[in-house]
Amino acid sequence: MTVRQRLATWRAAGPEPASPARLRRTRWLLTGLFTALTALCLVVLASLAASIDAHSREHELDAGVDRVVTGVAREVYWNEDGGVDLETVRADEDLVGGIAAVAILLRQPDGGWRELFVHKRSGLPADLTGLAQRAAEAEQTQWHTTTDRDGDPVRLAAAPAWDDDSTVGAIVIAGGDPAPGARDHRSLVVALWSGGLALVALAALAGHLLSGVSMRPAVRMLDEQERFLSEASHELRTPLATLRLYLDAALRDPADARRAVTDARSLTDRMGRMVAGLLARTRAESGAGELDRQRLYLDQLVEGVVAEAGGEIALHTEPTAVRADPELLALAVRNLVDNALVHGSPPVEVRVAAGQVLVRDHGAGLDPALTDPFRRGAMGAGGRHGIGLSLVQWVATVHSGSVTLAPAPGGGTLATLTLPVAPDDAGADAPELR
Repeated sequence: MTVRQRLATWRAAGPEPASPARLRRTRWLLTGLFTALTALCLVVLASLAASIDAHSREHELDAGVDRVVTGVAREVYWNEDGGVDLETVRADEDLVGGIAAVAILLRQPDGGWRELFVHKRSGLPADLTGLAQRAAEAEQTQWHTTTDRDGDPVRLAAAPAWDDDSTVGAIVIAGGDPAPGARDHRSLVVALWSGGLALVALAALAGHLLSGVSMRPAVRMLDEQERFLSEASHELRTPLATLRLYLDAALRDPADARRAVTDARSLTDRMGRMVAGLLARTRAESGAGELDRQRLYLDQLVEGVVAEAGGEIALHTEPTAVRADPELLALAVRNLVDNALVHGSPPVEVRVAAGQVLVRDHGAGLDPALTDPFRRGAMGAGGRHGIGLSLVQWVATVHSGSVTLAPAPGGGTLATLTLPVAPDDAGADAPELR
C-alpha cells in the first residue's frame, strides 16, 4: 500500500476533523441539551407546585365549609315543646353571616324535609332533600360537589343535628364557592408557566454563553493550528524549493550526487529546527508549554545561523550572553538573514554585540507599500520583506526585547533585534553599522 493510499484510508476511517462549522454545531447541541434539561426540570417543578396548590385550596375550602356546618349543627336546639330553637344560629354572624351558604332542613312527620333557615340560597342547589336524606341515613357528614341554582360549582357538606330523642331531627347544609380558589389557582399556573418560559429562555441564553466559554479553548486551539500550518508552509516554502534544486542537480549530474545529498541533509536539519521553533511558539501561545529559556552566547548562535545560511555575508561579533530559547532565537535570526539575502542585495552585513543582532543589506530598501512589515502575512508590492517577520517580532516580544526595520545609511535596510543581555554582559555597548 502506498503512502497516498494509507493517508486516504486514515482519512476515511478517522474522525471528522475539527472545523468552525462543526464547533458551531457542537455549541448549538450543548445549548439545546442544557435548555431541554432546564425545561424538563421546570416542568416537573411547576406541575408539582400546581398540584400542591390545587390540593391545598381544596383542603382549605373543605375546612371552611366543615367549620360552618359543624358549628351550626351544634347550635341547633329543641324546645320543651319539640320545636326548633334557632336564636343562637341567627345570632352567630361568624357562621351564618359569612361567605358560606347555609341551609337548615327540618325533618317532617311524614319523613320529608322542610327548609327552616337559609342564608345565600342562590349559592345552594335547587333541591336539597336528596342530600339531606343521605346524611340522615348515614348519620354523619356527607360531602358532595355539584352546581348551585346559577349553574356554578359548589362544594357542599351536610351534617345531622340530633334532637332530644337522639334521632336526626334536622340537617345542616353548608356550601362553599370554589370559584375564587380556582381563579387564584389559574393565576398561579399562568405565573408558573410564564416564569418557566422566561427561565427557559434565560437558560438557553446562559447555556449558549457557557457553551461558548467552554469551547473557547477548542476554538483557540483550532486557530493556533491554522496559524501554525500557515506559518509552517510559509517558513518551509523556500527551504523546500532549495531542496528540490539540490535533488534536481543530483539527478542531472550523478557525479554531483554526494554534494547534493550533503546539502540536502543540512537543509533538512535546518527545516527540522524551523518546525521545532514553530511548534515551540504554538505551544507557548496556547499555554501547552513554556519557553526553554537558558543562558547562551548570542554571538555563537548567530555564527551558526550564518554558517547554515551561506551566501555573501560579512559577520562581526563580540561576545554577549542572553537568556532565551535557542530554537526560537535561531529561527528569528535566520529569518532576518534570509530576508536580507532574498530581498536585499549583497553584501549582507551581520553584527552582534551587547544583546543586539544587526542585519544590513544593500538592496532597494523598505518597500513603501509595506506599511507594517511585522504584521502576519504582510507583503509589499514586489513581495519583499515577507519571510516570517511576524514570527521575529513575536520571539523578540516574548523575550522582553524588540525588533525594528529601518532604512540604512547609504541605501538598503537595517534590521535590529534587541534582547536584554545577561547580567555578566550588562556593561557592553551596542554596535553601530555604518
